[in-house]
Amino acid sequence: MPYGKVDKADLEMTECDFEKDANAEVLFDKGSVSFTPDYNLVFERHVRIKIFNDKGQNKANVRIEYQPGNGMQILSDLQAETINANNGVPEITKLDKKQFYTKHLNKYFNVLSFAFPNVKAGSIVEYKFVLISKNLISWPTWYFQDDIPTRYSELSKNIPGVLYYKNLIMVDMPYAKNTEDVKALANVPSLHDEPLMSSWRDNAQRAIYQLKSVNVPGLYAGFSDTWQKVGKDEAGYDDFGEQIRRKLSGQDEILAKAKSLRSDAEKIAYIFNAVKDHMKWDEEDWAFTSDGTSEAWDKKTGNSTEINLGLCHLLQKSGVKALPMLVSTRKNGKVNPAYSSQFQFNKTVVYISVDTANYYLLDASNKYNVYNDIPRDLLNGFGLYIDKDNEKYDLVFIDKSAPVMNSVLVNGEIKPDGKITGTAQINSYSYNRLNAIQKYKTDGEEKYIDYLRDNDNNLKISSVKFDNMEVDTLPLTQNINFNLTLAGSDDTYLYVNPNLFTGLHSNIFLNENRFTDIDFGYRDNFSINGIYKVPAGYKVDAIPKSINMAMPDNSIVFRRFVAEEDGTIAIRFSMDYKKTVYFKEDYPEFHAFFKKMYELLNEQIVLKKS
Repeated sequence: MPYGKVDKADLEMTECDFEKDANAEVLFDKGSVSFTPDYNLVFERHVRIKIFNDKGQNKANVRIEYQPGNGMQILSDLQAETINANNGVPEITKLDKKQFYTKHLNKYFNVLSFAFPNVKAGSIVEYKFVLISKNLISWPTWYFQDDIPTRYSELSKNIPGVLYYKNLIMVDMPYAKNTEDVKALANVPSLHDEPLMSSWRDNAQRAIYQLKSVNVPGLYAGFSDTWQKVGKDEAGYDDFGEQIRRKLSGQDEILAKAKSLRSDAEKIAYIFNAVKDHMKWDEEDWAFTSDGTSEAWDKKTGNSTEINLGLCHLLQKSGVKALPMLVSTRKNGKVNPAYSSQFQFNKTVVYISVDTANYYLLDASNKYNVYNDIPRDLLNGFGLYIDKDNEKYDLVFIDKSAPVMNSVLVNGEIKPDGKITGTAQINSYSYNRLNAIQKYKTDGEEKYIDYLRDNDNNLKISSVKFDNMEVDTLPLTQNINFNLTLAGSDDTYLYVNPNLFTGLHSNIFLNENRFTDIDFGYRDNFSINGIYKVPAGYKVDAIPKSINMAMPDNSIVFRRFVAEEDGTIAIRFSMDYKKTVYFKEDYPEFHAFFKKMYELLNEQIVLKKS
């Protein structure tokens, strides 16, 4: 339908006919790409959305990011309006230009935002705009899918023969239209966040176009069709590679201390912590500097790339072979190695190769990161290291093969009055250690104790003592004193659930269906040991059996060992994850395994009064 013309049936509809519980629906989203005679890329977009209820009104807020610097992109012809039914007649409320707000994000990007007026249940909102780009590589990724259902989504293109674009189509649905110049999907279901999925962008139905060649004499396209070219361009970029050479005020004192240390590991640890202590992250991830490393250092505040390029500079000056590496965070999405583009990255870290199998990956922007562990939001993705001196620019797959351990030891005495008094010790390694420290320091002790209780009002924690919180090379140890009232117990029976202080009470994989792959990031392995003293006058009426259980491919192994002797019950659980990513196609087996595993974890010990 043309802009401003709505179908009566759309105005009167009250629900999406293929996703009944949706709060809103994209009626259509149409985009087109064409080129001006002087080869500017023209992207036109027209979006129309139906709001079904109050919860859907968040779709009436729109953000458009663009790159206005040096006239690189021009946003024009923006129109927006709300359409409501007034006695069966469309009533249109247009947005005035004064209702469009432009915010300066950094030296390259702006964001234009607006909120539709007079929005309520039943409203239709629509907007359209034109984005003209001087840069031929600024072809936007087209998402056929949204977090609400989409009735129709179409991308069309008209490319001159002198330009060649390679397409990467990530679509597993049947097309409504599928020609060389038009791709369209209809009745696309919403895509929502699922437990332990990677980025939304990684999973949405989408189309990417990459410029590969230009046959126009004298036309500078600014594209890089190999990772080698991407790396070389970044190495010479003023707001990236050139920043590493810049001196930081007061660096001589840091370097003098670093050079007095014997090993590279000591230098890395010292300089990493010095930068982390000196700099405050402004919560921005960009793959370039905004103010510059020296200016950010003087202000003691910068984006992640400014902080980490300053770190790289100091490490290099201390004699450590440190290299900048472009990466993409989990939220931003995984780097596609078949699509060589600097626009896939949103952050810079520091890469230090130790040998063919080991390396450091440093990110000093997050104050909870440590020098000797890969930042967890980069796992299972690719990074591009920049070695300008040797003209090497290669992708590296970032992973952690060794399992991350978390062990729980509980020693409890069961009382005849239906209570347990005891102690627990939690030993957390690597990411489990960092997660616990961050949660404790962010939330405070009272909320952290609530977290340890895991919503169990019968569990009272009288004290928590931490060891090794400030020592990066040792596991975090938490020593806990607790009292537990045994729910459901009476004068005859005591019911004991030995699944204490594990954080594993509730299964997060409850849905029968799964639309995205499961990405744990790392192998999070558990060991849980409990020793419970049976009170005098009671005997075991029912006790869990020892059992071994594994996924069909043995990628997860669950074991439970139980023994009773001399009035003491010993129970041990272990979970061994062999891999970190599980494909959505295998979800039925995964779902069934987790359902059974959580039943076994929460199976109770039953004691009867003798």
